[in-house]
Amino acid sequence: MSDDIQTAKRLAEVNEKLKEALAQVIVGQDAVLEQLLIGLFANQHCFMVGVPGLAKTLMVSTLARLLDMRFKRIQFTPDLMPSDITGTDVMQEDPETGRRVFEFAQGPIFTNMLLADEINRTPPKTQAALLEAMQERQVTAGNHTYPLAKPFFVLATQNPIEQEGTYPLPEAQLDRFMLSIHVEYPQRHEELEILRATTAAREVNLTPILHADEILELQQVVRRVPVGEHVFEYTLDLVRQTRPGDKSAPDYVREWLDVGSGPRAGQNLVLGAKARALMHGRTYATCEDVAYLAAPVLRHRMVTNFNAESEGVSPDDIVKRILDSTPKRKES
Repeated sequence: MSDDIQTAKRLAEVNEKLKEALAQVIVGQDAVLEQLLIGLFANQHCFMVGVPGLAKTLMVSTLARLLDMRFKRIQFTPDLMPSDITGTDVMQEDPETGRRVFEFAQGPIFTNMLLADEINRTPPKTQAALLEAMQERQVTAGNHTYPLAKPFFVLATQNPIEQEGTYPLPEAQLDRFMLSIHVEYPQRHEELEILRATTAAREVNLTPILHADEILELQQVVRRVPVGEHVFEYTLDLVRQTRPGDKSAPDYVREWLDVGSGPRAGQNLVLGAKARALMHGRTYATCEDVAYLAAPVLRHRMVTNFNAESEGVSPDDIVKRILDSTPKRKES
């Protein structure tokens, strides 16, 4: 227990150092960076939605440098094949015997941090190549299964505006992502700083703050963070209200949603709350941690219907109404 407390303090210190280092490269986007780190320390994957030019790729590559993680980027296109992601068997000839054998050539998915850029631009068959890797942390090719490196962190991006020639991700694949992170335009003063910084001659020297074995240790400590029964109950209050068929669902949920969030949403809310607690120097998760993560965890797990679309109601609007009407439970 004392070791866990020391490790928890270490995570809070690391969180501050990472924020300071990232601020040398990324202006603003504090909430986005915090949610990325929550996903990483919870050992889950994240989905980033934002228009081009908001430094999504720069955030991820900079984070990989600070964490001393191998980083690879795949630009998803309509002609991308599953083997372009996972790898393929290649025939090789032994120069001594002349015998030809197949050897597996690893694809870019064999890394620590993978950026799946504009993931909705490739067909579902290719999108599905990520499913086994994200869930099982392994790749199957032919009759062989190859384990992926640890830690393994997938970050997918999507442009919410340009939808021509795109393939929406199936709900089953969206559910594999812990967080759907919305990357918004910077504030005026932040954009002014971006203009100054990016148009001047400057070099930023970044040194790794964490290494792979330390990340794995912190991920294990996150799992051991205690959670009170009232936090579990509050999490269920939120998740079950998103399901139109549940008796606790408000009338507006039945009117606006066809499908609500499944059990994985509750699991990710609790895991994310644990990670956020440690990042803020606490050794216990609270209802406030769960509420903070409600929108990024739930928004991509709810399917709105025609009524919601015609009235301009988004999943975020529904989550906000649920949060406003659901009292935070207190420890008994």
